[in-house]
Amino acid sequence: MSTETRNTRKTLVGVVTNRSGDKSIKVTIPFKVPHPRYKKVINRQTVLHVHDEKNETKPGDKVEVMETRPISRLKRWRVINVVERAIAADGAAITETDVAASVPTKTTKA
Repeated sequence: MSTETRNTRKTLVGVVTNRSGDKSIKVTIPFKVPHPRYKKVINRQTVLHVHDEKNETKPGDKVEVMETRPISRLKRWRVINVVERAIAADGAAITETDVAASVPTKTTKA
């Protein structure tokens, strides 16, 4: 028997933006790139569908995720650990309704 070594897998750190079902979350990874022509730095983001086996994360948490085998149609990442918990101003943990309330809604002009 030969001993095979596993390849190193990609790990990224991002913020949980949505709980989209049982054991599923969306994690946003922000990054900056220069504009190809004008060289101004532009903020971009990647949204990953991530498997959260223990259902331990909430929106606003900073998490470390690792690349893994396909778990479902979109999920190719899983949570390794929670780097930082989301905390509200009063010291309580942030809930999904708090995050939804803070997102501005679009208003249409008549």
